[in-house]
Amino acid sequence: MTASLTFRLSVHGLAALLLGASLAGCGSLTSSVGRDTFKPFVPEVVQGNFVSNEQRQALRPGMARAQVREILGTPLIASLFHDNRWDYAFSIQRQGVAAQNFRLTVYFKGDVLEQVDSDVLPSESDFAGRLVGPQAVGKLPALQASEEDLKKFAPAATATRTDSPTSPAALPRSYPPLEPAVR
Repeated sequence: MTASLTFRLSVHGLAALLLGASLAGCGSLTSSVGRDTFKPFVPEVVQGNFVSNEQRQALRPGMARAQVREILGTPLIASLFHDNRWDYAFSIQRQGVAAQNFRLTVYFKGDVLEQVDSDVLPSESDFAGRLVGPQAVGKLPALQASEEDLKKFAPAATATRTDSPTSPAALPRSYPPLEPAVR
């Protein structure tokens, strides 16, 4: 009875020792690996209707709804309860940059544009620059070749080779049918 009890205690002690050693190893891992080491990929997301500063400047009081729709596109929000108001909103979300939100609201009196209310909107070139962002360009290779470099790539016909056959096998003029003839 004491032999089995001693064996059971030593197995439990060994398991506890192994568990403690593995946890201690994981604890030292956090000091060498920072929180910024493993980040998931977050794609760039543009949501809503992009409205540029140029589009905003093209709006004039007195324009018809159809003209406003041609310039700005379909509104993101056109409520039945507020039929005199169209809302355009969009946001840009990029990894490592705070989300950027923009809005534009147009008010109508009947079928005519009365007022435009908006945030400071980016121009089209600013918006494209925000999407692309700076890209690091490495050293570009030289796009010139000397005569010696070109001779390396000369056709094989000018070089004399003794180990190659004199001419490739000629291709047949016709091929056999893929399916047997029907009788």
